[in-house]
Amino acid sequence: MGTADYVYPSTNVEGESRHRVAIPPPQPFVKTLKNSLKETFFPDDPLRQFKNQPASRKLVLGLQYFFPIFEWGPRYTLDFLKSDLISGITIASLSIPQGISYAKLANLPPILGLYSSFIPPLVYAMMGSSRDLAVGTVAVASLLIASMLGAEVNAIENPTLYLHLAFTATFFAGVFQASLGFLRLGFIVDFLSHATIVGFMAGAATVVCLQQLKGILGLDHFTNATDVVSVMRSVFSQTHEWRWESGVLGCVFLLFLLVTRYFSKKKPRFFWISAMAPLTSVILGSVLVYLTHAEKHGVQVIGKLKKGLNPMSFGDLVFVSPYLTTAFKTGVITGIVALAEGIAVGRSFSMFKNYHIDGNKEMIAIGMMNIAGSCTSCYLTTGPFSRSAVNFNAGCKTAMSNVVMAIAVMFTLLFLTPLFHYTPLVVLSAIIISAMLGIIDYEAAIHLWKVDKFDFVICMSAYIGVVFGSVEIGLVLAVAISVIRVLLFVARPRTFVQGNLPNSMVYRNVEQYPNASNVPGILILEIDAPVYFANTNYLRERITRWINDEEDRIKSAGESSLQYVILDMTAVGNIDTSGISMFDEVKKLADRRGLQLVLANPGSEVMKKMNKSELLENLGQEWIYLTVADAVAACNFMLHSTKPNPGKDQEPAAWNNV
Repeated sequence: MGTADYVYPSTNVEGESRHRVAIPPPQPFVKTLKNSLKETFFPDDPLRQFKNQPASRKLVLGLQYFFPIFEWGPRYTLDFLKSDLISGITIASLSIPQGISYAKLANLPPILGLYSSFIPPLVYAMMGSSRDLAVGTVAVASLLIASMLGAEVNAIENPTLYLHLAFTATFFAGVFQASLGFLRLGFIVDFLSHATIVGFMAGAATVVCLQQLKGILGLDHFTNATDVVSVMRSVFSQTHEWRWESGVLGCVFLLFLLVTRYFSKKKPRFFWISAMAPLTSVILGSVLVYLTHAEKHGVQVIGKLKKGLNPMSFGDLVFVSPYLTTAFKTGVITGIVALAEGIAVGRSFSMFKNYHIDGNKEMIAIGMMNIAGSCTSCYLTTGPFSRSAVNFNAGCKTAMSNVVMAIAVMFTLLFLTPLFHYTPLVVLSAIIISAMLGIIDYEAAIHLWKVDKFDFVICMSAYIGVVFGSVEIGLVLAVAISVIRVLLFVARPRTFVQGNLPNSMVYRNVEQYPNASNVPGILILEIDAPVYFANTNYLRERITRWINDEEDRIKSAGESSLQYVILDMTAVGNIDTSGISMFDEVKKLADRRGLQLVLANPGSEVMKKMNKSELLENLGQEWIYLTVADAVAACNFMLHSTKPNPGKDQEPAAWNNV
């Protein structure tokens, strides 16, 4: 960072820039407000396709927007049907055992898992924009429902009320999800960062696996708490009730599921082996129990499943106190988690096939299918990763694969439910554990540690909060830390000292480019964020410290005194009235210190507000330049054509006392 080799950039005759920083022309308030709202709520400009279209065409486009099936349906071919038929049957073989398993996890009747794999996929096939998302129940949402509703109502003592509250929570989740989509508020879900989701999902998967020890060990009584301490206490306080028959059966089927998943992962063309493994386990387990009468020797079974299609449940929704608040809170929290998972999964697979999905449209589709589901004896559904991955690998072409899956489930509900009577619960536990182990993404956590330690802290906070507290605590903790980080980015923006790169007119951060040289008599600072009320005090103090540090360096090196402070405003996209006041204070303090404040490349919003507040007049428009190079050239011209400011050293205490 020395100055010996510094070469002054050339300037024109008067050291002035050829181009001045323009003040944008004034715009009507209504137009400005309209543009701001458009950028906030319609960044993707969804109404663009409606421009200059006749009314009939607009009607068709509107139907296609809310019901994408009208867009891809007319182009549907027989080849697509073949692919979707294979995919639909494949994911049906996975959704049937998983649906039953996750319903048990939510402390709901197992038949609800099948109901929830029938109606919601049909709704999503009409309204969803993802070709690969396979709709169904998920373990994390099931665990949340069991945890939050179970804290208010005991599912064993009052199963009817518990069931109705599950329907009500699903209804509120759907209304909340659809409202976010209609109101274009999808950015709210973005507060669940990638690090938060990785930690939260891993923690929830760990808790779900621990909960399955009840089924694996054949325990009749188990804690309703989800934290690891309570679960371990419940397990080891009942060692005398462990059933070895159940444990052996569970370990055998779990090993079978893990081996098939590992094989399919190593040989992707055999994806169907892993997809068929859960249903195969259910069939083998049921046959084994039936032949050996294992239900009489401690192996618990599902029992009788009701035959027939979904009964209506709209009249079962609970909208009265004291349970309304519980249902609403459960619905909102599970709705957010389900949205985050469904949209993240849909976007992941859309990137592989190079097509775009609209996050707000997905929210509407997921919300509407949950509203419809709550009225037809279904509980919360979304797009689980495991099922969607199978759908993708099976070669699905459109959302018609969900329709095929729903038809397969309908056939099961009408004719095959008696066959699940002897399905052992331990097999369902093994299916859940196998699915959950795939959600624990330790590689992503390692990547977070390597790339961003703060993101790793957020990830581990979510994980620890879920595992040692509760699912709700982990989620709130992770979101709180993420929000704090966002606030820190705003309240503590980065500032840098810039130097001149050798043999160029380019000025860059001296920490990033150690060979960048200081410019004698000039301090160049870069502000790397918008200037708002939350960071004005910090920026004023930080600019003060940079100047004090530079003066100390100059004094110790015996170089020429500091005369100019250039603020690179390139990254300052906006400014508020507090920011205007801050710059006014910095200007006054610089004047008292004998320094000239210079601005480089302020944006249109900054120039507009500085002009309206008369700060532009106080700074002097002659000290505002288009680039840092222009500002340095002008300052160098002044340094070499005039004498140093005689007041430079008259009031040194004025700046130090800020």
